[in-house]
Amino acid sequence: MKKFLLVVFAWLVFMGLAFAGAPIDLNAATQAQLESVKGIGPVKAKAIIEYRTKNGPFKSVDDLQKVTGFGKPSVNKLRAEVTVGGAKSANVKASDAKAAGTKAADVKAGTNKAGK
Repeated sequence: MKKFLLVVFAWLVFMGLAFAGAPIDLNAATQAQLESVKGIGPVKAKAIIEYRTKNGPFKSVDDLQKVTGFGKPSVNKLRAEVTVGGAKSANVKASDAKAAGTKAADVKAGTNKAGK
């Protein structure tokens, strides 16, 4: 029995570490998940949920600036902690895409129209 509990404990610790640091999807996160992000408390988490309920899903992390309580500096601080659609690639900056020879919209859409 002791061995079983040790295995279960080790598995839980491993699973916790596996998910630690993963960006939170603004379109799918619960209030509790949003509150787990440093810089987002209960009031801001509720504002995010109310905004997406009223206006539909976020198209980019930058859309967070449209939510009451979030300005450009706070969105920039959260950029590594949140995502839209579950993929970090959705947060590609236009300058990064230009350097790669693509348009930011093409990168976000998952297409590469470079050279066309």
